[in-house]
Amino acid sequence: MERFMEDALQQAHIANDLKEVPVGCVFVFRRNDNEPGEIIARGCNLVNETKNATRHVEFICIDQALAYAHQNGITPTRTIFASISVIVTVEPCIMCAAALIELGVREIIYGCRNDRFGGCTVLDVASLLNSPIPIRGGVRGTEAMELLKEFYKGENPSAPKPKPRSKHSDTSPCK
Repeated sequence: MERFMEDALQQAHIANDLKEVPVGCVFVFRRNDNEPGEIIARGCNLVNETKNATRHVEFICIDQALAYAHQNGITPTRTIFASISVIVTVEPCIMCAAALIELGVREIIYGCRNDRFGGCTVLDVASLLNSPIPIRGGVRGTEAMELLKEFYKGENPSAPKPKPRSKHSDTSPCK
């Protein structure tokens, strides 16, 4: 899986150049255990570019995998996911982990942990959904973490501008 993580890291560099959170992913399709597999989907986060919070790279790759299934006559299209290894540079967030598990991917392999939003670290989505899907991290995790650190040193141009605090900020309408 090392060689596939290299491709995912290249996608993360593309995201960084686009001023997106640098997460890259590839979907590797294997018809059987005896073949190395082929990349059928690849991409990077496009949340800022599209102004759409759901355009995490995993969803972009899901769309590409569905298109691949359609173009290659794989029906029902959901069956393709059981033959896909997800290789992603950063642990999928809770939303993406849930989607991948619900689709029944073959396995999820990630680089570094996601201590803020991780679907394993923050909330163990696989256990919550009683999933047997293997999930493992630490594959070239240092490189993935360095990209994240580099990104967060800069300013995210699509982040909302902080609002000045009012004098009465200690009162809440929810008391």
